[in-house]
Amino acid sequence: MKLSTQIAALVLVAAVAGAGWHFRDRLPFLGGQADAPPPGQAQNRGGAQPIPVEAVRVEVRELSNVVEAIGSAMANEAVAITAKATGVVERIGFQEGQKVAAGAIVVELDAGENRAKVEEFRAARENARQNLERAQTLLESRAIPQARVDELKRQFEIAEAKLRAEQAKYGDTVLRAPFSGRLGMRQMSLGALVRPGEVITTLDDISVIKLEFEIPEIYLAEVQPGLKVRARSAAYPDRKFEGRVTIVDTRVDPVTRSAKVRALIENGDEALRPGMFLTVELSVGRKPNAIVVPEEALLAFGGQQFVFVVREGRSYRTRVAIGQRVPGFVEVTEGLAPDAMVVVGGLQKVRDGAPVRIVGPGAPVPSAANPPSRKPAS
Repeated sequence: MKLSTQIAALVLVAAVAGAGWHFRDRLPFLGGQADAPPPGQAQNRGGAQPIPVEAVRVEVRELSNVVEAIGSAMANEAVAITAKATGVVERIGFQEGQKVAAGAIVVELDAGENRAKVEEFRAARENARQNLERAQTLLESRAIPQARVDELKRQFEIAEAKLRAEQAKYGDTVLRAPFSGRLGMRQMSLGALVRPGEVITTLDDISVIKLEFEIPEIYLAEVQPGLKVRARSAAYPDRKFEGRVTIVDTRVDPVTRSAKVRALIENGDEALRPGMFLTVELSVGRKPNAIVVPEEALLAFGGQQFVFVVREGRSYRTRVAIGQRVPGFVEVTEGLAPDAMVVVGGLQKVRDGAPVRIVGPGAPVPSAANPPSRKPAS
């Protein structure tokens, strides 16, 4: 084939290809459409389709300004009952877990030697007393000098002091409950030798529980004695324990910048026990116009909180600051206007600035001037 013929063939093929590309939209076999596209579809040619999302308008409501904290339960009074003297356990006067009154005998130690010494010193004191009385009678008749009477008086006082000291030692062998409460587990057996400081059992008054927790220093002006507190325990998920603040510590921890607070909770049924972990709520005022959004509208990223706000058919990622939480909702303190619309469904598909179409309960209602388009019947 001649060169000129080859060139002419190439020119013809190029012309046919150009014409096919120019009229591609009118040729169905090349991917075009015989009919014109719907109006809405023509506008989005070359762009992203709107993403269907669920969105709601933020709510403005009155909230209680609640301070949340973590606290520990403590007994109203607590003590470890220990021996003051060395001795053998002679009698155990309680059952483990028993409730006792103040002054009740808990344990008695062997005190045979102490009793003997008490009797000895009592007899010595009685003898000194009689000698003093005879000397005082003789002094009246001037049969004895005053110095002798003074000496006998000192001997009587010494005998009296020795007797009191031995009686105190004898008292140390009888261990009594210092206040009313409930005794704990027994740490000693009958006949055991105990020494000073060794724990025999514990005694707790848990008719009232002391609840101790910490609050940030910014709330010191609001938290005062008498403020009502509510506490919850994981052991009783459906129960609230109420009490009153009794004291706010006079010092603020320079490291945590928080202050200790103590409240009292009535515990007549002894449901709470010392050492229990409690979550605490204090109501320190009210916010009349708080902005709240559903919890599912929040996205956490890098320690910050975001929501997607819908404006003019597009979604915009907006950083927000959150406050307290209430069931199902979160307070937004910064970043949202009172009339904002936030995305709550379809967040996994939404991107910043992407076109969106609201579906579901929050979708806008079409007006009479712009009724929804309908597909022609086939």
